[in-house]
Amino acid sequence: MRKNVKSSVLPEIERAWQNYLFTGRFGDVVRPEIAESWQRCRRADVDPYDGVCHCVLEQRNLRHLLETHSELIEVARPFMEKLYRFVEGSGFIVMLTDERGYIMANLGDADTLENALKINFVNGAHWTEEEVGTNAIGTALSLRRPIQVSGAEHYCQKHHGWTCSAAPIIDQMSGRLIGVLDLSGPSEETHLHTLGMVVAAVAAIVDQLRVREKNRELALSNNRLTNIFQTMSDGVVLIDKAGIIIGINPVAEQIFGRPNENLRGRAITEIVGNQAFCAEAILEKHQSFDETEVMVDTPTGHIHCVSSGKPTMDDEGQVSGGVILLHPIQKIHSLVNRMGGSQATFHFRDIIGDSVELREVIELAASTASSMSNVLLQGESGTGKEVFAQAIHNRSPRRRGPFVAINCGAIPRDLIASELFGYVEGAFTGARRGGRPGKFELASGGTLFLDEIGDMPLEQQVALLRVLQEKKITRIGSDKVIPVDVRIICATNKDLLEEVRQARFREDLYYRLNVISIVIPPLRDRPDDISVLAEYFLKKFGREMGAGASFYMDDEVVKRLMQYDWPGNVRQLQNVLERMVNIADGYRLGIEHLPVEIYQPREDAPDFQPSSLAQVVRAARKNREKVLEEQEYRELVTLLQQCGGNISQVARKMEVSRNTIYRKMRKYKIKR
Repeated sequence: MRKNVKSSVLPEIERAWQNYLFTGRFGDVVRPEIAESWQRCRRADVDPYDGVCHCVLEQRNLRHLLETHSELIEVARPFMEKLYRFVEGSGFIVMLTDERGYIMANLGDADTLENALKINFVNGAHWTEEEVGTNAIGTALSLRRPIQVSGAEHYCQKHHGWTCSAAPIIDQMSGRLIGVLDLSGPSEETHLHTLGMVVAAVAAIVDQLRVREKNRELALSNNRLTNIFQTMSDGVVLIDKAGIIIGINPVAEQIFGRPNENLRGRAITEIVGNQAFCAEAILEKHQSFDETEVMVDTPTGHIHCVSSGKPTMDDEGQVSGGVILLHPIQKIHSLVNRMGGSQATFHFRDIIGDSVELREVIELAASTASSMSNVLLQGESGTGKEVFAQAIHNRSPRRRGPFVAINCGAIPRDLIASELFGYVEGAFTGARRGGRPGKFELASGGTLFLDEIGDMPLEQQVALLRVLQEKKITRIGSDKVIPVDVRIICATNKDLLEEVRQARFREDLYYRLNVISIVIPPLRDRPDDISVLAEYFLKKFGREMGAGASFYMDDEVVKRLMQYDWPGNVRQLQNVLERMVNIADGYRLGIEHLPVEIYQPREDAPDFQPSSLAQVVRAARKNREKVLEEQEYRELVTLLQQCGGNISQVARKMEVSRNTIYRKMRKYKIKR
């Protein structure tokens, strides 16, 4: 310490202090911040002749304090040591407190530390204005700014031999005060630059804390990005500015069929071959690209993927590499099918019937479900061929894959190829922008159901045969070969062998499709199932109508249904019963509700002619209105009883206005 504050000032401060204690007035020599502190001390009843800290933490609480502030202590200690080296041997000590003024660390000359012990200026002491009067630590806490307190500026006389310089440590991120750094020593060594040294040390501590916080944030962000990178459903490839792979995630490892260590350091062009335009767009043209189809070379063959990518920039805005995303198109199609409803919903338990003929067919179909062989379902229209197809799919190992159905007889001849195999953009006039995948691609990994296969044009039968043999397709207008993995289930109501004889169906395709043949018997060949099916459909209609609807048939109706030959099979039976339910008077179904083609009067029965449809409908409408009115009447009476006749409550429960309730009560002659 080469330059001291003029000693003539100290006696003046001493006299001002004594004058304040006796008169409560300040002299001109007292700085405003000191005068304000003395006033706070007087209001807090601090004893000016004491100065010993009587609030010192027990060892257990001190340990807790040091643990909770370990980072601040760790960061501050090197700067405390550096600060002490400047004043070593001059009787100074360095102190660090928490945000409340509890001393957490000290460093200094042994004799000064011994003097500090006399006033409990030690670790764990609560060094605030309220406890020990005006002092640099406590006053810095009150002012939230640096301050130096020397000699008689201290409120307590026992501190008049000290000079203290302290600066608050404020977290720049939150603006929160987190501690105080103090340098204290003999008052005769008061120096104008001491406080500046403390302020500089605090600034260094704050910078170091900010660096630590930034490092934590960077580490946290890096962990989050790493977790995202590792758990993304897309394959991710990171390349440097030379197109060399510098990282891939687990999904990309699965797509490539190679571990990370075998791919890092290799050029992306080695993986995508002549489709290196993805790297070219990023690294040479500095452009992003979206939803580009690429074929990835793997040890087990090519994988058809949708790819997108984006260049990465350094802090100078220069391209430093890029990120390439890969998603197997099969997974995309499976997701689209699941979200779009292309899924099988029927199981074998949903096939209704107890006849021996039907049970045998179900048993055969169930036994073939686990096979990967093609299935040919034959049967008349309405026998439930698609229900069997869905049930086979849901019993097969491919049940988690898509189930895609296409009716070959319902698509124009010139559109069948594009529906089955897809097309690229610009393949023909009216082609959708970006192209469109075909049913084979959408069904890859699952089952493709080709209904009415007998109606497929001959020219498309050739293309279908090629796909079944090679398990690959080429979109219309493209030269890219796309592998597909589908199980084929076909259905027809035609005699395909006869179609082959008539040269309307290719023989080689017939034998390719007819690996497993399942013939579904018509309803007329299993009459025992008619009543079972009728009961099932009536219960179904009752549930749909609600209100406890339970339909039943007269015995004569059941008899007529059993006698009919049902050319439309199960579908026709369902439609007939649905019609009867809709025109019936109540829940009873009689012969008068049967269609004319099914009703055949017996010779010994009285003359009876079914009502015309218009008459039946009018009668049914009146009866249904009557039923609804009865339900409404019962509901209204019940609610009035439950609500104690409170019209407002009844209106809220029925979600109508009060006037409506009054009108209904008048209609049904209900009195409160």
